[in-house]
Amino acid sequence: MNYLTEYKVKDGFSKVVKTGDGDLKYIEFGIISLQAGKEYSGATGSAEWAFVVLGGKCNISGEGFSFNAGERKDVFSGKPHTVYIPCGRKFTVKAVTDVEIAWTSSPSDLKTEPYMISPEQVKEAHLGKENYQRDAYLMLTDAFPSSHLFIGEAYVPSGNHASYPPHKHDVDNLPLEVNMEELYFFRFNPEQGYGIQRIYTSDASIDFTCTVKNNGITLIPRGYHPVINAPGYTMYYLWIMAGPVNRKFLSVADPEHKWINGK
Repeated sequence: MNYLTEYKVKDGFSKVVKTGDGDLKYIEFGIISLQAGKEYSGATGSAEWAFVVLGGKCNISGEGFSFNAGERKDVFSGKPHTVYIPCGRKFTVKAVTDVEIAWTSSPSDLKTEPYMISPEQVKEAHLGKENYQRDAYLMLTDAFPSSHLFIGEAYVPSGNHASYPPHKHDVDNLPLEVNMEELYFFRFNPEQGYGIQRIYTSDASIDFTCTVKNNGITLIPRGYHPVINAPGYTMYYLWIMAGPVNRKFLSVADPEHKWINGK
């Protein structure tokens, strides 16, 4: 099984990950890239959709809603706008400037209203210590209605590890852990940067290691998933989690390495 793919830049809507890829059951992923004045229209059907504005400005509208989203130049220039549209709704995205938007969807029958999460509503978290420190932005959390989605961003300094000590969230065992698969979408500054991702399970049913580059995407159906950033670069990754029941920011560390946190 291959748990690595990539987005190849092009205009318009690109679905890069579909249900079943990398054994994912609840996450689809793609990018919408529009020049100023261009539009993309669609319908959510039997899924909930979320849009994270990576850079630029746009308007996302439909019957009964209109959101002016986006203000950062790129993912390294501030917090994002995130727009959620529930199942059964039509919408249009219109680019105010050149705009790039990450799209994700998950099966849903939740009846709620579309909403936007502004940069001011984004929660900040500083995670780890020493050379496994990183910063996180938490956008679509359990504070907002959604059937399955939980979305954030991570920023990893030069040479640092992230998702470390290795952790997993593939069993519903509240209040310690939830069952949520995950997807990482990577960017680097400067863009020729790279990192190393490992995905593995205790029973070795998955033991996968790969090099991740700009626009790389890793698919994490289960297991531990640490990542390392190359020295000299800032690593960004958009992380999207989704699971069948519970939506929480909970995980458990690999027992072999949890001592690193003093636990």
